[in-house]
Amino acid sequence: MGLRVYNTLTRRVDEFVPLKPGQVRMYVCGPNLYGPSHVGHALSYLVFDVIRRYLEHRGYQVKHVQNFTDIEDRIIETARSQGTTVEALAARYADRFLREMSALNIRRADHYPRATEAIPQMLDIIRALLARGFAYAVDGDVYFRVTAFPAYGRLSGRSLDEMQAGSRVEIDPRKEHPMDFVLWKAAKPGEPSWDSPWGPGRPGWHIECSAMSLADLGNHLDIHGGGQDVVFPHHENEIAQSEAYTGEPPFVRYWVHNGLLRLTEGPEKMTRHLGNIVTIEEALGRYHPDAIRVFVLSSHYRSPATWSDASLEAATRGAERLRIAAEHAEAVLRPAAARKGETARAAGLASAADAARAAFEAAMDEDFNTPRALAAVFD
Repeated sequence: MGLRVYNTLTRRVDEFVPLKPGQVRMYVCGPNLYGPSHVGHALSYLVFDVIRRYLEHRGYQVKHVQNFTDIEDRIIETARSQGTTVEALAARYADRFLREMSALNIRRADHYPRATEAIPQMLDIIRALLARGFAYAVDGDVYFRVTAFPAYGRLSGRSLDEMQAGSRVEIDPRKEHPMDFVLWKAAKPGEPSWDSPWGPGRPGWHIECSAMSLADLGNHLDIHGGGQDVVFPHHENEIAQSEAYTGEPPFVRYWVHNGLLRLTEGPEKMTRHLGNIVTIEEALGRYHPDAIRVFVLSSHYRSPATWSDASLEAATRGAERLRIAAEHAEAVLRPAAARKGETARAAGLASAADAARAAFEAAMDEDFNTPRALAAVFD
């Protein structure tokens, strides 16, 4: 059997068949640059780093794109409160993010597009959506018309009535339907803005990822990744606006979402606006990057995880065990190879390594089951 991946859209584990044989186009939602990233973000990026590495191990050529959100309400609010510019704030946290990813041994994406660099593409998409009846303009704002897209809700599995019942957003009476979402926001005094056919303004959050992914990877992505917290509305809206724009479904072949990280056994995920976070900087000050990676991989990527000292201490012991085993194997195999003849001990170790590799790959082929894969290595 080949690689099988859980697809949030189909709600089942499907055989992985990219659009082009041997090539994978993967887009992962990146950070919002209004503050430091925390270990919940690290969990997601470690998960997709492992997925990318395993795909490449399996022989796929992966093009990995991850965006930077550098214009958004919270960035504007934070810059104003700190007496700095949006550009300076975003640059500071983008640089910090990349340094921390390197410290975690997370490989760089092939491209990190920034939302502010893709404004022309966003304007093109919005113009096309308006022309095709999928959007409408009101007082300088532009909204996506959800009732014009019959498949809206298929990713999250909710009807428009269910979405509306669970919405915390105050209903704007100018909208045709309460769930219509903004594509373009009219400018407000003191905020960054760009010229548009509907007056000065800035993009909504959802259109940013569609514009950047379509520009870098084309009309069809093989994998779109992110946390389970962005299934709705963000990824639901991406599908609607992207497929309405291109007219070429599916926008994404496999939607892959990681579980969320908590500080306590409870429903609240780790999030900056609640303040219940451990920054990546703080985590790296206490734990080795390998320990953090083992902690993440000890749970299935779709399961929630809880950050605790006990869990990280166990992961530290696990990482050390792996390091010692690797050093032991190298110490046995290298002298045997130098003598151009395997000893019985080296032959036995090589056989055990082959068995572990087969068990590891079987686990990873079944929806990237890292707990089973780690168990195969530990055994």
